[in-house]
Amino acid sequence: MNIIDAIRKRKSIRGYKPDPVPKAVIRELLEIAIRAPSAMNTQPWEFAVVAGEPLRTIREESAKKLNAGEVPQLEHHVVGWTNDSIYRVRQVDLAKQIFQIMNIPREDTVKRAAWMERGFRYFAAPAAIVIFVDKVLTETGPVLDVGAVMQNICLAALHFGLGTCIHDQGVMYSDVIKQYACIPESKRLIIAISIGYPDEENIVNTITSTRESVDDLTSWIGFP
Repeated sequence: MNIIDAIRKRKSIRGYKPDPVPKAVIRELLEIAIRAPSAMNTQPWEFAVVAGEPLRTIREESAKKLNAGEVPQLEHHVVGWTNDSIYRVRQVDLAKQIFQIMNIPREDTVKRAAWMERGFRYFAAPAAIVIFVDKVLTETGPVLDVGAVMQNICLAALHFGLGTCIHDQGVMYSDVIKQYACIPESKRLIIAISIGYPDEENIVNTITSTRESVDDLTSWIGFP
């Protein structure tokens, strides 16, 4: 698969087969991904790759905190927007796509809560990659670099027949993640990526989110 096809094909996978992903495959994938650019070659990213019993424990403990109404302890700013913005419109449009295809009515708060919990359970993926940085770095400084390596991970995953889903829910209860993924307090959690072999029979994986027109997003200056 060439790079253009990979970029066009990549999408969020929210349903996985239970088949484990070999450590050697993820290691090779990360070797490729860390060729990402970074400011002055600082390479601020670090990874915790979690599977098996530790991941099962993280799922259970995170879900417990969510269902108990415990406020998340995020270690970085989550993207935010106002309810009257285009960003909210795009968010809601995606949610409508998911709930419609999963047959979850708007008024069914139980099913909606269960769906939200799936994010905290890493969408039942057999493995997860948690990306973190050192707290000696500024909070916003390494974010662009982490975004670059994150995209590389998701694109390289396609080469190995793997799917991915990037999600904040995977790092929202930072105390749980740090305890069971053996991440020291000197590190700041940034994002989680669920990874595994896509379950092609899971209807949620048929969703491809829409994109705005390039013409609506771009200003051309100095072109004829």
